[in-house]
This record gives sequence, structure tokens and C-alpha cells, in this order.
Amino acid sequence: MLENSLETAAASLTINIDGEEYKLSDLSDAARSQLTNMQAVDRQIADIQQQLAIMQTARNAYATALNGEIAEKH
Repeated sequence: MLENSLETAAASLTINIDGEEYKLSDLSDAARSQLTNMQAVDRQIADIQQQLAIMQTARNAYATALNGEIAEKH
């Protein structure tokens, strides 16, 4: 019974592309594959953005430390 309700729910899932709603079940296998590829790339972009934020924070800390070192010498 649970399996049938999951299949029913999956069949009614939709995605919005350029303002249009599409049922995932109506998309071709190729279209679903491209969607999967886009989702994978979106996850990678989010990971890289998070890494960049960490690096920018570290750079700011190094710049603050450098300014402190320069101020001590003058």
C-alpha cells in the first residue's frame, strides 16, 4: 500500500521551467536526465560557493593579522 501511494505521489511531482509547470512523469527520459545533471551541477555550485565564503573569511583574518603586524612595527 505504501508503495502505491509513493508511486502516486511521484507521478504528480512537478517542476517549474521558465514559468511553466511540468509533471516529471510527462518528461522524456532524456529531459529527466538533463534535469538530474542540472541538479548535480547546482549542488556543486553551492559547494563551491560555500568553499569560497570560507576562503574569503580566512583571507580577511589573514589581512587583519597582517595589519596588526604592520601596526606593531610602526
